[in-house]
Amino acid sequence: MNKVLLIIPAYNEEANIQMVVEELRDHYPELDYVVVNDGSSDRTAQICRERGFNLLDLPVNLGLAGCFQAGMKYAYYKGYPYAIQFDGDGQHRPEFIASMAEKMEEGYDIVIGSRFVDSKKDHSMRMIGSRLITAAIRLTTGVMVTDPTSGMRMFNREMIREFALNINYGPEPDTVSYLLKQGAKIAEVPVRIAERAGGESYLKPVVAVRYMARILISILLIQNFRKRRKG
Repeated sequence: MNKVLLIIPAYNEEANIQMVVEELRDHYPELDYVVVNDGSSDRTAQICRERGFNLLDLPVNLGLAGCFQAGMKYAYYKGYPYAIQFDGDGQHRPEFIASMAEKMEEGYDIVIGSRFVDSKKDHSMRMIGSRLITAAIRLTTGVMVTDPTSGMRMFNREMIREFALNINYGPEPDTVSYLLKQGAKIAEVPVRIAERAGGESYLKPVVAVRYMARILISILLIQNFRKRRKG
Protein backbone atom coordinates (compact mmCIF):
# COMPACT_ATOMS: atom_id res chain seq x y z
CA MET A 1 0.00 0.00 0.00
CA ASN A 2 3.00 2.33 0.19
CA LYS A 3 2.60 2.71 -3.57
CA VAL A 4 -0.51 4.87 -3.02
CA LEU A 5 -0.32 8.61 -2.42
CA LEU A 6 -3.38 10.31 -0.92
CA ILE A 7 -3.76 13.81 -2.35
CA ILE A 8 -5.80 15.82 0.16
CA PRO A 9 -7.05 19.13 -1.29
CA ALA A 10 -7.84 21.47 1.58
CA TYR A 11 -9.54 24.85 1.45
CA ASN A 12 -10.60 26.27 4.83
CA GLU A 13 -10.65 22.84 6.48
CA GLU A 14 -9.40 23.89 9.92
CA ALA A 15 -12.31 22.02 11.52
CA ASN A 16 -11.39 18.70 9.90
CA ILE A 17 -7.82 18.46 8.64
CA GLN A 18 -6.17 17.44 11.92
CA MET A 19 -8.65 14.61 12.47
CA VAL A 20 -8.34 13.38 8.86
CA VAL A 21 -4.54 13.29 8.77
CA GLU A 22 -4.05 11.95 12.30
CA GLU A 23 -6.40 9.06 11.54
CA LEU A 24 -4.23 8.23 8.53
CA ARG A 25 -0.98 8.52 10.49
CA ASP A 26 -2.27 6.54 13.49
CA HIS A 27 -4.19 3.75 11.74
CA TYR A 28 -2.90 3.62 8.14
CA PRO A 29 0.85 4.31 8.35
CA GLU A 30 1.37 2.27 5.18
CA LEU A 31 -0.32 5.05 3.18
CA ASP A 32 1.51 8.18 2.06
CA TYR A 33 -0.32 11.50 1.91
CA VAL A 34 0.15 15.15 1.04
CA VAL A 35 -2.16 17.96 2.13
CA VAL A 36 -2.48 20.61 -0.58
CA ASN A 37 -3.57 23.81 1.11
CA ASP A 38 -5.40 25.83 -1.54
CA GLY A 39 -4.73 29.33 -0.23
CA SER A 40 -6.98 28.87 2.79
CA SER A 41 -7.95 31.99 4.75
CA ASP A 42 -8.37 30.06 8.01
CA ARG A 43 -5.87 28.04 10.13
CA THR A 44 -5.64 25.03 7.80
CA ALA A 45 -1.99 25.59 6.83
CA GLN A 46 -1.00 26.63 10.37
CA ILE A 47 -2.45 23.43 11.83
CA CYS A 48 -0.60 21.34 9.25
CA ARG A 49 2.73 23.06 10.00
CA GLU A 50 2.26 22.85 13.78
CA ARG A 51 1.48 19.11 13.56
CA GLY A 52 4.27 18.36 11.10
CA PHE A 53 1.92 17.19 8.37
CA ASN A 54 3.23 16.68 4.84
CA LEU A 55 2.10 19.93 3.23
CA LEU A 56 2.08 21.70 -0.12
CA ASP A 57 1.11 25.28 0.75
CA LEU A 58 -0.21 27.12 -2.30
CA PRO A 59 0.19 30.92 -1.94
CA VAL A 60 -3.18 31.68 -3.59
CA ASN A 61 -6.47 29.90 -4.09
CA LEU A 62 -6.34 28.00 -7.40
CA GLY A 63 -9.62 26.12 -7.07
CA LEU A 64 -9.97 22.36 -7.04
CA ALA A 65 -8.50 21.82 -10.52
CA GLY A 66 -5.26 23.72 -9.81
CA CYS A 67 -5.00 22.36 -6.29
CA PHE A 68 -5.42 18.77 -7.48
CA GLN A 69 -2.96 19.28 -10.33
CA ALA A 70 -0.35 20.47 -7.81
CA GLY A 71 -0.87 17.23 -5.90
CA MET A 72 -0.57 15.18 -9.08
CA LYS A 73 2.67 16.96 -9.98
CA TYR A 74 3.97 15.97 -6.55
CA ALA A 75 2.89 12.36 -7.16
CA TYR A 76 4.47 12.37 -10.62
CA TYR A 77 7.85 13.75 -9.62
CA LYS A 78 7.99 11.55 -6.50
CA GLY A 79 7.40 8.50 -8.70
CA TYR A 80 4.16 7.16 -7.19
CA PRO A 81 2.43 4.48 -9.30
CA TYR A 82 -1.00 5.29 -7.80
CA ALA A 83 -2.58 8.47 -6.44
CA ILE A 84 -6.02 8.97 -4.96
CA GLN A 85 -8.06 12.11 -4.49
CA PHE A 86 -9.01 12.12 -0.78
CA ASP A 87 -11.21 14.82 0.72
CA GLY A 88 -10.02 16.82 3.71
CA ASP A 89 -13.49 17.01 5.29
CA GLY A 90 -13.63 13.47 6.71
CA GLN A 91 -16.12 12.10 4.18
CA HIS A 92 -13.75 9.75 2.37
CA ARG A 93 -12.91 6.61 4.34
CA PRO A 94 -9.38 5.14 4.17
CA GLU A 95 -10.53 1.56 4.81
CA PHE A 96 -11.73 1.34 1.20
CA ILE A 97 -8.40 2.31 -0.37
CA ALA A 98 -7.05 -1.26 -0.25
CA SER A 99 -9.91 -2.64 -2.35
CA MET A 100 -9.48 0.21 -4.84
CA ALA A 101 -5.76 -0.54 -5.14
CA GLU A 102 -6.50 -4.24 -5.63
CA LYS A 103 -8.85 -3.34 -8.47
CA MET A 104 -6.15 -1.14 -9.97
CA GLU A 105 -3.82 -4.14 -10.10
CA GLU A 106 -6.20 -5.73 -12.62
CA GLY A 107 -5.02 -3.19 -15.19
CA TYR A 108 -7.36 -0.22 -14.84
CA ASP A 109 -6.36 3.42 -15.32
CA ILE A 110 -8.94 4.90 -12.96
CA VAL A 111 -10.85 3.27 -10.12
CA ILE A 112 -13.83 5.17 -8.70
CA GLY A 113 -15.07 4.67 -5.16
CA SER A 114 -18.79 4.35 -5.90
CA ARG A 115 -21.53 5.24 -3.44
CA PHE A 116 -24.23 3.77 -5.67
CA VAL A 117 -22.86 0.64 -7.34
CA ASP A 118 -24.47 -1.65 -4.73
CA SER A 119 -27.09 0.74 -3.35
CA LYS A 120 -30.86 0.60 -3.46
CA LYS A 121 -32.86 3.14 -5.45
CA ASP A 122 -32.37 6.69 -4.24
CA HIS A 123 -34.52 9.57 -5.46
CA SER A 124 -32.54 12.41 -3.86
CA MET A 125 -31.47 15.39 -5.96
CA ARG A 126 -27.86 14.22 -5.72
CA MET A 127 -28.76 10.80 -7.09
CA ILE A 128 -30.94 12.25 -9.85
CA GLY A 129 -28.14 14.58 -10.94
CA SER A 130 -25.63 11.74 -10.85
CA ARG A 131 -27.91 9.57 -13.00
CA LEU A 132 -28.23 12.34 -15.58
CA ILE A 133 -24.43 12.56 -15.78
CA THR A 134 -24.22 8.75 -15.93
CA ALA A 135 -26.62 8.80 -18.90
CA ALA A 136 -24.62 11.53 -20.64
CA ILE A 137 -21.35 9.62 -20.23
CA ARG A 138 -22.95 6.41 -21.48
CA LEU A 139 -24.43 8.23 -24.47
CA THR A 140 -21.11 9.76 -25.48
CA THR A 141 -18.70 6.93 -24.57
CA GLY A 142 -20.77 3.75 -24.38
CA VAL A 143 -19.44 3.13 -20.85
CA MET A 144 -21.61 2.84 -17.73
CA VAL A 145 -20.21 4.79 -14.77
CA THR A 146 -22.55 4.36 -11.81
CA ASP A 147 -21.17 7.17 -9.65
CA PRO A 148 -19.47 9.74 -11.91
CA THR A 149 -19.67 12.51 -9.29
CA SER A 150 -17.73 10.59 -6.64
CA GLY A 151 -14.64 12.54 -5.66
CA MET A 152 -12.86 9.43 -4.39
CA ARG A 153 -10.92 8.41 -7.50
CA MET A 154 -7.66 6.50 -7.81
CA PHE A 155 -5.35 7.01 -10.80
CA ASN A 156 -2.50 4.94 -12.20
CA ARG A 157 0.90 6.25 -13.29
CA GLU A 158 -0.22 7.14 -16.81
CA MET A 159 -3.15 9.16 -15.50
CA ILE A 160 -0.93 10.84 -12.89
CA ARG A 161 1.33 11.96 -15.74
CA GLU A 162 -1.69 13.20 -17.75
CA PHE A 163 -2.96 15.36 -14.90
CA ALA A 164 0.51 16.54 -13.85
CA LEU A 165 1.83 17.63 -17.23
CA ASN A 166 -1.25 18.73 -19.18
CA ILE A 167 -3.37 21.77 -18.40
CA ASN A 168 -7.19 21.92 -18.14
CA TYR A 169 -7.66 18.59 -16.39
CA GLY A 170 -9.93 19.22 -13.44
CA PRO A 171 -10.94 16.14 -11.41
CA GLU A 172 -14.53 16.27 -12.60
CA PRO A 173 -16.97 13.87 -14.36
CA ASP A 174 -16.47 15.59 -17.74
CA THR A 175 -12.75 14.80 -17.51
CA VAL A 176 -13.62 11.18 -16.71
CA SER A 177 -15.81 11.18 -19.83
CA TYR A 178 -13.02 12.70 -21.92
CA LEU A 179 -10.43 10.19 -20.71
CA LEU A 180 -12.82 7.34 -21.49
CA LYS A 181 -12.99 8.61 -25.07
CA GLN A 182 -9.19 8.57 -25.13
CA GLY A 183 -9.17 4.88 -24.20
CA ALA A 184 -8.82 4.96 -20.41
CA LYS A 185 -10.09 1.86 -18.60
CA ILE A 186 -12.31 2.68 -15.63
CA ALA A 187 -13.69 0.45 -12.86
CA GLU A 188 -15.78 1.08 -9.76
CA VAL A 189 -15.72 -0.48 -6.30
CA PRO A 190 -18.33 0.12 -3.59
CA VAL A 191 -17.44 2.54 -0.80
CA ARG A 192 -19.23 4.28 2.03
CA ILE A 193 -19.01 8.06 2.30
CA ALA A 194 -19.27 9.55 5.80
CA GLU A 195 -20.99 12.78 6.74
CA ARG A 196 -18.84 15.90 6.70
CA ALA A 197 -17.12 16.03 10.10
CA GLY A 198 -17.18 19.81 10.49
CA GLY A 199 -17.59 23.07 8.60
CA GLU A 200 -19.90 23.58 5.65
CA SER A 201 -19.84 22.20 2.13
CA TYR A 202 -19.62 24.75 -0.67
CA LEU A 203 -22.04 22.62 -2.72
CA LYS A 204 -25.32 24.31 -1.76
CA PRO A 205 -28.50 23.27 -3.66
CA VAL A 206 -28.35 26.18 -6.15
CA VAL A 207 -24.62 25.64 -6.67
CA ALA A 208 -25.21 21.90 -7.12
CA VAL A 209 -27.82 22.49 -9.85
CA ARG A 210 -25.46 24.84 -11.69
CA TYR A 211 -22.65 22.34 -11.32
CA MET A 212 -24.74 19.52 -12.79
CA ALA A 213 -25.84 21.72 -15.70
CA ARG A 214 -22.26 22.78 -16.45
CA ILE A 215 -21.00 19.19 -16.36
CA LEU A 216 -23.80 17.97 -18.64
CA ILE A 217 -23.11 20.71 -21.20
CA SER A 218 -19.42 19.91 -21.07
CA ILE A 219 -19.92 16.16 -21.59
CA LEU A 220 -22.50 16.49 -24.35
CA LEU A 221 -20.98 19.42 -26.25
CA ILE A 222 -17.67 20.87 -25.18
CA GLN A 223 -15.72 17.61 -24.87
CA ASN A 224 -16.15 17.06 -28.59
CA PHE A 225 -13.80 20.00 -29.23
CA ARG A 226 -11.23 19.24 -26.55
CA LYS A 227 -7.71 18.59 -27.79
CA ARG A 228 -5.25 16.32 -26.03
CA ARG A 229 -1.68 17.54 -25.96
CA LYS A 230 0.83 14.82 -26.71
CA GLY A 231 4.19 14.39 -25.06
